[in-house]
Amino acid sequence: MRVEPDDPTMDWNVEGVYEVEPGLYRIPMPLPMDGLKAVNVYALRDGDGLVLIDSGWSIEDARVVLEKALAALGHSIGDVHRFLITHVHRDHYTMAVLLRREFGNRISLGVGEQTSIRISADPTRAPWASLLIQLRLGGGEKLLTDLLDGESRHDASIWEDPDDWLAAPADIPLRERTLQAVATPGHTRGHLVFVDADRDAMFAGDHVLPHITPSVGFEPDLAHSPLGDYLQSLRMVRAMPDRRLLPAHGPVSPSVHARVDELLEHHAVRLDEMAAAIAAGASTGFETAGLVTWTRRGRRLGELDPFNQCMAVAETSAHLDLLAEQGRLVRTELDGVRHYTT
Repeated sequence: MRVEPDDPTMDWNVEGVYEVEPGLYRIPMPLPMDGLKAVNVYALRDGDGLVLIDSGWSIEDARVVLEKALAALGHSIGDVHRFLITHVHRDHYTMAVLLRREFGNRISLGVGEQTSIRISADPTRAPWASLLIQLRLGGGEKLLTDLLDGESRHDASIWEDPDDWLAAPADIPLRERTLQAVATPGHTRGHLVFVDADRDAMFAGDHVLPHITPSVGFEPDLAHSPLGDYLQSLRMVRAMPDRRLLPAHGPVSPSVHARVDELLEHHAVRLDEMAAAIAAGASTGFETAGLVTWTRRGRRLGELDPFNQCMAVAETSAHLDLLAEQGRLVRTELDGVRHYTT
C-alpha cells in the first residue's frame, strides 16, 4: 500500500493511505453496512509514534485495513500512543477498545458520552432500546418489528470506558503539538471536534459532514432536545475561525463554514416542511415522516429500508419537538404517543 496525495475528485471510500499534508493522513476504514461504506480515521505523526482521530468499527476487515495503512506509514498498532475519539458510535469507538486489550493504547472520549457507554456495557440491555423509545413516542413502534424479529442482539462486550474522559473545551497536549477539544452535542450528547490550529484544520467527526446530514440523538442516553443541541453547536462552530474540514464520512473539504451554512439552511427548510405537514393533518412523528421526502433522491418513507424508516421517524420527531419548543406547534401526549397541532 502506498501513501498517496488526498484528491477531492476521487472516491473517498477507496482503501488507501492519503496524505492530507505532511504528517497528517486520512485512512478510510470499511463499514459493514449498505449505506455508508467507510469511516475516515486520521493519523497524525507525533514524536516516534502516531495519534489517531477515531478508530473504526471493531470488525476484522477494518483491522486488516488499519494494519496495512499503518505499515505504509512505517508503524504498527503498538505505535499508536493515543486514540482521540469524536463520539461514542461504534464505527468510531469500538476498534480502539478492541486494540487496547492487546496493545494498551490510550483512549480519550468526551465526558458527555459517559452514560451512553455505561448503558451500552450492560449485557441485559435489549437491542434497539433507545430507538424503540423514540418510535413509541413518535407513533411508529410497529416499524421496529422487522429489526426485532431479525438476529440483532446487543453485544455489550465491545463497550468499555476510555482512559480519559475529556471535559471540553480543553487543550490536549500531544508530544509535538496541542489540539483543542470543542464540545459539539447534537449528533450525540458528548460529541467532540478536535481543532489543529497549527494546521488550520478541524477534525469534525460526524458533526459536519460534506455530503450528508448527520443524524441527531441516535444514542442510548437520549437528550432532551437533540436537534436544538445540534443547531446550537453548528452556530457555535460557525462563530469560530473557518478551517479546513476533515470529516468522518466524505472527502476533506476546504471550508467548515460553507458546509455549516448549508446544514443550517437544510434544517430551516425541514422545520418548515414538517410544520406544513402538521398543518395539513399529520399528528405524530410517524404520520409526518410519511408526508415528507427522504434523501437527496426524494424517496417516500415506505421506500426506505426498515432501519432507515425507524431513523426517519426519530429524526422527524426531533424536528417536531423543536418546533414545539419554539412555540410553532403545540405538543400533547396520549397513551405514550406525542401529538402535534398548529
